[in-house]
Amino acid sequence: MAESESAFRARLGAFLDAHPPGPPPRGSRQERAGWQKAWAATLYDNGFAGPHWPVAYGGMDLPFDLQVCYHDEMSRRRVPPFPGNGPGICGPTLIRYGSDDQRARFLPAMLRGDEVWAQGFSEPGAGSDLPSLQTRAERHGGEYVVTGGKIWSSHADIADFTFALVRTGAADSRERGISYLLIDLRSPGVSVRPTRDMSGDSQFSEITFDEVRVPVANRVGEENGGWRIARTALGHERAARTLVNAAEYRRRLDAVLGHVRENGPVDPWMRDRLARVYVRVRILWLNAVRTVERIQTTGEAGASSSVARLYQSLLEQELYDVAVDLAGPAGLLPGTDRGAWAKGLLRTRAATIGAGTAEIQRNTIAEQVLGLPRDAPRKEPRP
Repeated sequence: MAESESAFRARLGAFLDAHPPGPPPRGSRQERAGWQKAWAATLYDNGFAGPHWPVAYGGMDLPFDLQVCYHDEMSRRRVPPFPGNGPGICGPTLIRYGSDDQRARFLPAMLRGDEVWAQGFSEPGAGSDLPSLQTRAERHGGEYVVTGGKIWSSHADIADFTFALVRTGAADSRERGISYLLIDLRSPGVSVRPTRDMSGDSQFSEITFDEVRVPVANRVGEENGGWRIARTALGHERAARTLVNAAEYRRRLDAVLGHVRENGPVDPWMRDRLARVYVRVRILWLNAVRTVERIQTTGEAGASSSVARLYQSLLEQELYDVAVDLAGPAGLLPGTDRGAWAKGLLRTRAATIGAGTAEIQRNTIAEQVLGLPRDAPRKEPRP
């Protein structure tokens, strides 16, 4: 008999009561990553990791309604986020396209947090136009020799592996000459340089490959067949943690509303802004449910993931705009909830750039969701 939502929440709640993760460390990113990895291992060892993953790889294989309950409860308890981009992006890609050996080697360690993963897609000259990437992988027998670089790689400074797109075809082959490699960041020839943003944090890194040797066995799918796999990964990136993020923004909005209750009424203009954000947070949750249901049914997030990504990035910016306006001078105090709002405001200026710019998402929505025609190629005027 299927477990009811109330029974599942009670079982999950009992586990969380018995295994509190404790407060986050205030030290380095490595210390915080260690705290996150320890929590991932606790989930895995007790059978509460990977709500949508197959049981064979340590997941729970929950039905859709219980996945919603899982993410809602985890967000409400404010448990540590998972370190890196493994279970949300690379994991589902390997489950669908990886070999049996790749799944057995990488998936359990990924889900337990024993090995942290970063994404290696964007390059200095290939961000929104990803098919123009130039990081080169030359095959020599049973290995690829990789030379080039990636940029804006989240978590690369704490990661053990990256799932990367590399050029294995001709220089002008674009999407027809791209392969998908799993690269050990501890290999000789790899260097990782954190990039500091205007909030003072270093959430992104630049990765450089200098003749890095990668086994051919670490290629996912066929040589030059990585673009289709990458599109799946991008869809999962935009859809990954959608329920988690939606619940998280609801929690952040609750904190903003708590500030209003503590400090008295606000003027009608601010009240309207708060109401608008409240409605949009609710819409974000409903769209997240729809996106996850599509993944459950078809295995793909589809173009709707662009809707989710665009909507979330705009909501991020609007929520922090409202929060900082409410906080006033108190928002400048570091080390406080109000000060965190100011840092969030700075950080979310890049929300409409990362994981595909807002302009790219709008084009995808126009063409693949609304069915609008592509722009006709521009003809250069005659001299």
